[in-house]
Amino acid sequence: MPGDPKLKLVHNRPAAAAKGKGDTHETALYARREPVCPSKIDGRFRRFKWAVMVLCLAVYWGTPWLRWDRGPWAPNQAVLVDLAHRRFYMFGIEIWPHEFYFVAGLLIMAGIGLFLVTSAVGRAWCGYACPQTVWTDLFQHVDRFIDGDRNAQLALDRAPWSLHKLVKRLSKWAIFLAISFATGGAWIFYFADAPTLQREFWTGHAPAIAYATVAVPTFTTFWLGGFMREQVCVYMCPWPRIQSAMLDEKSLIVTYKDWRGEPRGSLKQAQRLPGAIGDCIDCKQCVAVCPTGIDIREGAQIGCITCGLCIDACDRVMGQVGRARGLIDYCTLDDAEHERRGGAPKSLVRAIFRPRTLVYLGLWSAIGLGLLFMLGQRSRLDLSVARDRNPEFVQLSSGAVRNGFTIKLRNMEDRPRRVVLALNDLPQGAIYTDEMDAALARPSLTFTVPADTTQRLRVYAVVPGDAARERRFAFRLAAAAGVGERPAQDIVTTEFAAPGDAD
Repeated sequence: MPGDPKLKLVHNRPAAAAKGKGDTHETALYARREPVCPSKIDGRFRRFKWAVMVLCLAVYWGTPWLRWDRGPWAPNQAVLVDLAHRRFYMFGIEIWPHEFYFVAGLLIMAGIGLFLVTSAVGRAWCGYACPQTVWTDLFQHVDRFIDGDRNAQLALDRAPWSLHKLVKRLSKWAIFLAISFATGGAWIFYFADAPTLQREFWTGHAPAIAYATVAVPTFTTFWLGGFMREQVCVYMCPWPRIQSAMLDEKSLIVTYKDWRGEPRGSLKQAQRLPGAIGDCIDCKQCVAVCPTGIDIREGAQIGCITCGLCIDACDRVMGQVGRARGLIDYCTLDDAEHERRGGAPKSLVRAIFRPRTLVYLGLWSAIGLGLLFMLGQRSRLDLSVARDRNPEFVQLSSGAVRNGFTIKLRNMEDRPRRVVLALNDLPQGAIYTDEMDAALARPSLTFTVPADTTQRLRVYAVVPGDAARERRFAFRLAAAAGVGERPAQDIVTTEFAAPGDAD
């Protein structure tokens, strides 16, 4: 409490409080972050991590430069979020604003996919494909390139500032900044034609929002990947806490087999006391290679991102000392317990495909198939109708009743289309636009709607006074089919307002 002489806040000290004299004691409420400098390691998990990192970076930086021919009326960038024209392009798919349910469906699939991956193989997303993991891993390789391996990095961190240390730090930070700038720069290419925007960006002719947008991911990548690193995973990210509800004894996770490794002891102790010392020789290599700096031998913890590098390190040490590999293993807790009792572990297929993961897989697949079906069945012709509310109708001198409508004809094809707008279920009804003479009103009108465009029209529907009894009718928009296509149409039902409606 403030003002209490018996409580002293100690900053930048280890968590263990140093005792003072008499009744006064110190309580550490803040511990200085210890630098995490992972050692270089080689193994099957490290090689897989390399492959995923290269793939993720290649996809992120390379996708905006892929081309896709959509004809002369649409952009030829394969993946483009065209905010100016409110379109989302992904290769042969074009999503309009009113079709946002496709994007929502993809987001739901992504969420269920994370549940599926976590239930099946633990925090594999965190360990391999999470952007924070990918860029942190890249920056840690830069650390080793500039400062050397783990011991050299720790020694340099503890060393006082000197010209040598300053040069190394500035060199490393400059590379961090270059990578971060490339990250932020690639982000804006998803929202405009990449070659054009790149040319405008470097010549100073790009919009101000482009420069501001580059600055934000550049700063966040530089700070989160270059300095905060594992603190993002442990303290900032909510996903590790959510995942704990998805893991059980049958989930594949990185596991230390304490029944085999304990009690720990050095190799000399194990040779001097055969059978009294476990397989763990307490070399701490599993801690040295961990990108978050945890000790997996303390059990499952929030800092473990399931990257498997500790398995590579432990397997290498076990091979060097002539002991069986798998002291730290990628297995389920049930399998580890079964192995402790002398049984054989389950196959990987049985560990992954179990009722819980099959439910997630079924749900994920059902949503995906539903989206594909809707995508294949959707009409590339759309009609929307809004009836005038004030006035609801106009009675002409001839006794006929007229209603006004605002109609939008949406052509979602990459070519102009000739369409017919007609009336259904409105006997003796006729329509005309505000650009036509009312005498030219007829049951249907023909228009040409440009490619990839929404055309807005003011349309009037006229019905003779003695025939204005039918209240519900429909506008029908139809286009002739091209070669190998099915006819496209859209029907919107609305109401016709006439005298006597209030009664």
